[in-house]
Amino acid sequence: MTDSNSFEAFVAEHQDMVFRMLVRLTGTREHVDDLAQDVFLRLYRALPSFRGEALLTTYLHRIVVNVAQDEWKRRKRDARESSLSDDISGWEDRLHHPSASAEVQLTTLELQQRVEDELSKLTAIERSVLVLYHQEERSYQQIAESLRLPIGTVRTHLHRGRNKLRSALARDAGTPSTKLAQTGGRS
Repeated sequence: MTDSNSFEAFVAEHQDMVFRMLVRLTGTREHVDDLAQDVFLRLYRALPSFRGEALLTTYLHRIVVNVAQDEWKRRKRDARESSLSDDISGWEDRLHHPSASAEVQLTTLELQQRVEDELSKLTAIERSVLVLYHQEERSYQQIAESLRLPIGTVRTHLHRGRNKLRSALARDAGTPSTKLAQTGGRS
């Protein structure tokens, strides 16, 4: 990538993936524009030292994960400084099915929030592997290269993360809203 036009084309081609990954890894749309800008700025600054041993998209995935991890650290630091949080911001954006009943929408929102909450409790590496594998549909090899881990380690973190997430959600399975979500809103 030798000129600014090719970098602009690369950004245009991959910006949706970067935004999607950042939202999934951080669990919020808050500051995602700034985070994405940071991702592409880091990529641009690193290009002169990029050796081409892996695909540029693999390198980009690694930068996205690093930026998300920095954001997690910032949030933890901010949470210690202030106990006020805005957990309900952006709830309108999360209601994906405008034709569904209000009860189904609320149930879906609650389930999504529980999944996001439980994802945030996983280790950074487990969360990253789960998002890259299930939401970004990356192969074990691509994840291993992005995170600089052996494939076996990727599989282990994926297995552990799935089990932790499954167990945490199963603990909530007795609540009426979870049962409603499991039946798709049918009683």
